[in-house]
Parts: sequence; C-alpha cells; structure tokens
Amino acid sequence: MKFTLSWLKEHLDTDASLTDIEEALTRIGLEVEGVENPGEKLNGFRVARVLTAERHPQADKLQVLTVDTGEQVLTVVCGAPNARAGLVGVLGTPGAVVPANGMALKVAAVRGVESNGMMCSTRELELGDDHDGIIELPGDAPVGTAFADYADLNDPVFDISITPNRQDCMGVRGIARDLAAAGLGTLKPLAQVYRMDAVAPIDGSGPAPDVRIEDSEGCPAFYAQAVSGVTNGAAPAWMARKLTAIGQKPISMLVDITNFVSIDLGRPLHVYDKAKLVGGLVARKAKAGEEMRALNGKTYALTETMTVIADDAAVHDIGGIMGGEHSGVSAATTDVVIECAFFDPEHIARTGQKLALTSDARQRFERGVDPAFLDDGLAIATKLVLEHCGGIASAITRAGTPPHVGVTTGYDPTLAETLGGLAVPAVRQIEILESLGFTVQPLDGNGDPVDLGAGFDALRVTAPSWRRDIDGPADLVEEVIRIEGIDNVPSTPLSRVPGVARPTATPEQKIERKLRRNAAARGLNEAVTWSFVSESQAAPFGGGAWTLANPISEDMKVMRPSLLPGLLGAAERNLKRGATSVRLFELGRRYLADGAKNLDERVTLGVLLAGAKTPRGWQAGRAQPFTAFDAKAEALALLEAAGAPVANLQVMGEAGEVWHPGQSATLRLGPKTVLAAFGMVHPSVLKAFDLDGDVAAVELYLDALPAKRGGTGFMRTAYTPPALQAVTRDFAFLVPLELAAGDLVRTVKGADKAVIVDARLFDVFTGTGVPEGQKSLAIEVTLQPGEKSFTDEELKAVADKVVAAAAKLGAVLRG
Repeated sequence: MKFTLSWLKEHLDTDASLTDIEEALTRIGLEVEGVENPGEKLNGFRVARVLTAERHPQADKLQVLTVDTGEQVLTVVCGAPNARAGLVGVLGTPGAVVPANGMALKVAAVRGVESNGMMCSTRELELGDDHDGIIELPGDAPVGTAFADYADLNDPVFDISITPNRQDCMGVRGIARDLAAAGLGTLKPLAQVYRMDAVAPIDGSGPAPDVRIEDSEGCPAFYAQAVSGVTNGAAPAWMARKLTAIGQKPISMLVDITNFVSIDLGRPLHVYDKAKLVGGLVARKAKAGEEMRALNGKTYALTETMTVIADDAAVHDIGGIMGGEHSGVSAATTDVVIECAFFDPEHIARTGQKLALTSDARQRFERGVDPAFLDDGLAIATKLVLEHCGGIASAITRAGTPPHVGVTTGYDPTLAETLGGLAVPAVRQIEILESLGFTVQPLDGNGDPVDLGAGFDALRVTAPSWRRDIDGPADLVEEVIRIEGIDNVPSTPLSRVPGVARPTATPEQKIERKLRRNAAARGLNEAVTWSFVSESQAAPFGGGAWTLANPISEDMKVMRPSLLPGLLGAAERNLKRGATSVRLFELGRRYLADGAKNLDERVTLGVLLAGAKTPRGWQAGRAQPFTAFDAKAEALALLEAAGAPVANLQVMGEAGEVWHPGQSATLRLGPKTVLAAFGMVHPSVLKAFDLDGDVAAVELYLDALPAKRGGTGFMRTAYTPPALQAVTRDFAFLVPLELAAGDLVRTVKGADKAVIVDARLFDVFTGTGVPEGQKSLAIEVTLQPGEKSFTDEELKAVADKVVAAAAKLGAVLRG
C-alpha cells in the first residue's frame, strides 16, 4: 500500500515529523517497507526561461539557446523541436543526474559549441511518456525555483505492508485513523476532506439505472447511479500527481476517479460506458463457455462458480476483480453508470485464484471492504464525476442488501494485562477503542448500561463496519496493546516448574539436530533453499509430483522432489561469484506422492561438493576436484552420526538417472532399504543448472533409518576397554575385476564374529604379477583377544576361516 505524506495529511491533521510517522506506523502494526522522496532525484533541475534560440552553426537539427536560470545566463545546445525564445521549461544544470538514464550532466562541447546542461522532457525526468519536446511550463512560473519545489514533488512516498486482517488500512483514511488513535494528530471529518456539507447520497433526476441481482451469495448488494452529459478529459494535476507518485498511471478523468477513491478510501468502484450496454446490468453466475476480454487485454474463460456483471448481450465485469474492455470508458464517453457493489470476500478469492488474476480491487474485496459504505462511496464518486466531468446525475438504484458486520462482544478491561501483558487503565482503553471507531458502552455488575463517570464493571463493545477481523475480546486486547505500544509490554519470564524439565524433542528431532552439528563439524555450510522449484529444475529429477495452482512465481511452481535442485542452484550462484570450493548441506523435506496420491513428506539430508577439494599449490600442484569417494565418506560419516548400522550397509548398484553411471551407488540395509545415494552428478543435470566441472553429492533418506530398539533413556553403557591389545593380520587376495571390494571386506569380517572386530581394505593393485582379468585386494583384519592372548594355533585357525570365507566369492590367497 503506497501513499504520499501530503495525501495522508489530507485526512490527518498533524505536525508530526516524517520520522515520527514512520516509527508510529511500524509500532502499531503497519510495517513500513520503505520511504522514498521522488523530489530528491531532481536535485539540480530548476525552472528556467529561454531568452534566445538560434540554429546551431554545425547541425541543422540543433539549436543554441541562451537560458536564464535566475542567477545567470547559460548557453545550452538543444535538439527539441519546440525549443524557442520565451519558453519556460526545466533545465538540468551541470552535476545533475538525469533520472531516466542515470547520465550525469556536465559542461561539454556539442559540435563545437559549449553546452552548460540540458533542457529536459517529461520522459527524461520520469514524469510521463512524452518525449516529443521539452517541458513547457506556464509563462509565470518562477524562474530559478527548484523544479521539485515548483511541481510539489518533494512529497515522501510511504510503502507499507498491510497484513490480510487489516482491510480497513487498504485506504489512506484507514491509515490516518490508526495514526490519530496512536496520538499523532486528529482525523479530519470525511465531509471536510471532500469539501461536502455532509457525505450523503446525491439526489439526481431521471430514471435510476436498471440494476438487479441474481447471485446474492457472490454479490449481496449492488448500488448504481448514472451520470449523463459527462466530458471524459484528463484528471486534474493534483489527482494525477498523487496517482503518479504511487506508481499509478493516470488514464482519464473517469478511470482516475475510481482509482483515487479505491486508494483513498479503500472502496473499489467501476464505471461503465452506458452507450455500450445492451439492457440492464445484472450480477449473476457466469455461464459455461462464457469468456470476457478484461481491461488488461487478456481473455478469460469463466466458470459457473464465478460472479460476473453482465447485460443482456455479454459479460462486462469479473465481479470485484476487473472490468471488461468492451464497456470501458473512453474519450468519447458521454453517459456513464457508476457501480458501487459489495462482493463476498470468499467468492472473490476463489475466482481470483482460478483465473490467476490479481488487481487492486481484488486485494481489497477479498479482505473485505466496508459493507456500510456503499451509499457514501457512491456519493463521493458521483460528486467527483459531477465536479470534474460535468453532467447530470440520475436517481440511485439499490439492489440487494449489504451484510451486517460489526461484532458486539462483552469485554473485561483486565484482559489487557492477563492476555496482553500490559496493564492499561480502563478509561484509556475506552479512549483507544473509540478513537478506532468502536462503540463502547460501560456496564454495571448486572450487565446494565451506566455512565462512564458512575463506575463500571465491564464493557460492551461493538466493532465498526470496516473491522471485519474483530471476533471477540482477544481481538480487542490486540487493538489496545498495539496502540498503547507493544514496546511497553514488560519482559516477564515464565515460571519454571521445580525439578528437572522433561525432554520435549522427539527422537527424530534429536537426530536432525545431531546431523546438523556433525555436518557443520565436517566443514559443510548449511543452506536453506526454497521448498519450491521451477518445472525445468524438477525435470531432471523425474518432475514434481505436486504442482502449485497459485505459485509465488513460475520459478517456484513445483514442490521439490529432491533437495539437490536447490543445492545445485546455490552452487551455481556461488561459483559464478568467485567461490573456488562449495561445500553445502541442507536438512529438509522432499515431496513425493504416496500410493493413494496424497502428499508424502520425506525428511532428507542433502550434501553437495563442487569446485576444488584442495587448492592449487607448490606442494599439491594443480587443484584437486571432489570425487565419488568424497561423497561416500560424507554419506558414511553422517549415517553413523544418525545411528545407522554402518558396518552392515551394502554398496549396491547405480543410484539413478540423476547420477553419473559408474561413479555413483546406493547404501542399503538389505537389498530393499535404501538409506543413501551418493556419487557424481550426471553431466546432463549439471548442464541444466549451468554448472561446469564435476560435482559430487549425497542424499540421505532419514525416513528410511531403522528405529532404535529399546527405551529412550539417557543412560550410557559403561566404558569397558579390552584388557589385551588387538592383533592385526594382513591378507592379499586375487579376485575377479568385477568383484566389489566392499563385498569381500564384509565377507572377511564375518568369517569369525567372535574375534574379528574390524576389516578394512588398504590396497588395490593391478599390474605385474596379477593375472589378466583379476585384481589384488589387500585387507587388514583386526582380532581382539578376550581374557588371554591368542596362541599361534588360534591365529592360524582364524586365518583359515578368513581364507575359506573369501574363497566363496572366488577369492584366492595371493602367494
């Protein structure tokens, strides 16, 4: 929601500074996202008069001007066709920066003639689209005055974030009301703001517009008034200036009036060209197959659930969202029908989502505009049309009945302290609520109304019609606390229950915390990426099972099927910004579909290694890249930290199409339970993410981890180190080339589980002495004696078991 400081002050009588207003807005829950003064970018531009204009001696299309700046006369070279002696325009002096292109003006020679600045067009100052000539100001414009001051452009623009429950603050008046309640001034009467004796319906002459309702659920009330004999010219300068300052493009007087009232009062309106209508207007459901070309130039297919405004021939308005192009007003419009209707917020939201169509009107209607403001909104709109476009107003048609809103609830002032944590005197609370538009009636102990001065026990509070969000006493506490100042709420520690607090984290949460610590300890940086990715990013991973109907953007349309797309995107951004080594991990959810096609969230840990594993140097030589073995090491270390039985895991097969064949695998607990996939990412996937070089990655599927057996106590087993030193024995086997070393290590380790506590591969050799088609695998076996040392016979027996177990895989002890 944007508005200017001067616009705010038309509703709020205040002497507060810009800083005070900015701080107060955020304090009362209207967060300021930014304040910008458009006049600041026009420093160095001033009103100037052209004294003489002569043809440039070296260029037929250029003129040499002498320009009076109020302080001196400067020579300026200009190519505008309308430059002439006597013209008063805007001169950019040396040092000024042209807003449209960022060019800094300086003294320069143009075709041999020195030029001391530039006479500016509307487009160059970003004040419009006109670039056919330089700006022409009235002849009495004060020469030498800063142009920003002359054009009233030194007017700060506020950009504030409005939460969905504050529909009343979707208009400048609602914001002014909140600031007045916060003590920053006095809210001016609405009639004074619009220079009316009273805000009341304007009695017209002639028949009222033919308006009716057939869809009372979607459009409970439809008020309308016609004005004939209008002239649809340009909006007055003050209105155009306000709309331009907040990013709205002035279009025509009739259109600008509806936009102005919508932003000023939060009351959307629509104006139809009466000559383009066939018969009366009706609020009804759309019919199957109907379409409408909207004012944004797009055609929308309508469904039977959508509320529309139509005449006897066609649909002219998607009710409460956007009008149609056919019945829109133009410069030739002479007779209009002004629509001031109430549309149901839920219907508006559903229609907008189905059509993927948003507008200023939708933003206000789906939050809930004031249903009691139909007559006043129509009166103000009609008054502005008559004042600026002329014409004669008709009688008013009031079809339907607006819903009654404004909850009445009992309220105990002590709730401000018990619920909100701040003790506020009851009289002060009444003052706050009444300043916000609430009706407050003090009650005695029997619930009967009493005067405020007589003392009271409770309050009966009725919310104003523009506060649809108020539902009960808790909402009233919120109003009191935010106006009184949430910064005034004292920090009060919660009482602590005696004794040792019971643990609240679940086993799954404990594992996630442990994994985060371990991943960080291994030198990985935690990344937090979006749970949504684009369709192109999801495609290499099999596409997403879930596509959003109303995404934030097209780049966030699919719920991620894997954590790797986000990590790959993060790596691509970091590498392109100069990072030489990227080590990332993320713990989050991937989103799949279960057998019943329901959303299935899977807890996953992703790891990505890209760039250089070790930098180049005089000892290491060239930079070393990450390999699949680095990914495997990360996978095993993190699985061990998660409590997985790493010693029992099997390395099996390719990990899938995302992974590089021959350089990837899965870690499984049995043939079916996949705990992790690791290896090098497939080159085609890297190409899709615009990544050069090799990338290693891991995905740990934490949902597949086996649950721990037994209780969840905190007792640890006693530390009982063995009394005797372990013994190691080395074995070298000749095995077929295709045999996986891990299979041999696992077989050797299980040859005698009573004494063999570990086995590890320490050498792989092919070459001289090794037959073709075979390789040599050297394994170190660790034996742990119990109560007495091993004898030679016992060691030989274990060695025989190892050799026999290896032989089952085709391994032969190397001589």
